[in-house]
Amino acid sequence: MTPDAFLRSLFARAVEVADPMQSLARALPPKPKGRVVVIGAGKASARMAEAVEAEWGPCEGLVITRYGYARPCQGIEIIEASHPVPDAAGVAATTRLLALLDTVGEDDFVLALISGGGSALLISPAGEITLEEKQALTQDLLASGAPIGEINGIRKELSAVKGGRLAVAAYPARMLALMISDVPGDDPGDIASGPTVGHMGSAARALEALETWGVEPPASIKAFLESGGDPVSADDPRLSRVENVIYAAPSQSLDAAAEVARAHGYVVEILGDSIEGEARNVAAEHAEIARNAAPGTLILSGGELTVTRRGDGVGGPNAEYALALAIALDGADHIHALACDTDGVDGAAEVAGAVIGPGTLAKARAAGIDPSDALARNDAHSFFAAIDDQVVPGPTLTNVNDFRAILVGAPTQRN
Repeated sequence: MTPDAFLRSLFARAVEVADPMQSLARALPPKPKGRVVVIGAGKASARMAEAVEAEWGPCEGLVITRYGYARPCQGIEIIEASHPVPDAAGVAATTRLLALLDTVGEDDFVLALISGGGSALLISPAGEITLEEKQALTQDLLASGAPIGEINGIRKELSAVKGGRLAVAAYPARMLALMISDVPGDDPGDIASGPTVGHMGSAARALEALETWGVEPPASIKAFLESGGDPVSADDPRLSRVENVIYAAPSQSLDAAAEVARAHGYVVEILGDSIEGEARNVAAEHAEIARNAAPGTLILSGGELTVTRRGDGVGGPNAEYALALAIALDGADHIHALACDTDGVDGAAEVAGAVIGPGTLAKARAAGIDPSDALARNDAHSFFAAIDDQVVPGPTLTNVNDFRAILVGAPTQRN
């Protein structure tokens, strides 16, 4: 097997173990007696709903997922909307979801299926804020280089459904929220901006974050935050009937890939499952680690990197990391790498990421492409498309964040 093929197989294994059809059943209790309503939002939520009905049979409910990520369900309605920038379909679907929760009572049970991407898909602007203003703010935040925790902290303050408000809408019904983590640190309050988790932040903190990342909010957003917003605290009694459970997380996918690599004779070094930072800077650090690693080493890492928009190209954090890594390695012998988002979407492109090797820069230059120029313009997706080194799995139906693997040479042959 070639190094590229082996890296792609490790990525496939990381995705496989996070597939709700493989992983959700162990976290699902027996179906409660009485009325059960299933709701959810996120890139994996439709697959999660499919997995629930595989165990429980047809259920009443409504789930919102990304365009192209719908799954066939027996009773749960699946609605598609836009990600990462919200759209009117998301607003309409959220309105319907909240209307459904208006019908539940104390004796009912609500199962919430929450995964990454829910921040954009579960959309109900607070106060007088319009969808267009939320869209503009989201685009500016995504381009600012702010880490996902900062972005989600701001989103919570501006929403009628995030930061515990979805759970409040279901009260007094009993709720179990099953989550797939896509955030560094696996904090339930950060997954999809914590719709079932009380918020520990504040409107004042959100204003500070906007200033820190150089984002000027529309007047209505600034006024709402200056008024103090409408927070739901962690000790709000309306959250007393909610249980939040993370059943799949990035660490499990890294461990699964590591197990495969060890079976092939590699020594595995896991740098961590919650690495954050500017993609090109992290790539430079990892290139140095790879140069100093012994042959037969696999270096794994996860987390969520960011890109500060500097140019007009098409890219995402994983592709930018891969391009910056290739430049930093400068054709170093016997080092190959893959960087992909486990949801199959890197940035806003229908591409998971890319693979690189010792010949990456030479291939690009032979095709008339300047790697440094592509990086300067944030044009990593175009770069890898031109040399046919993209990873395009299509919708993976799960989301446990970034997966990065660096192969250093070949493993020592076993006797």
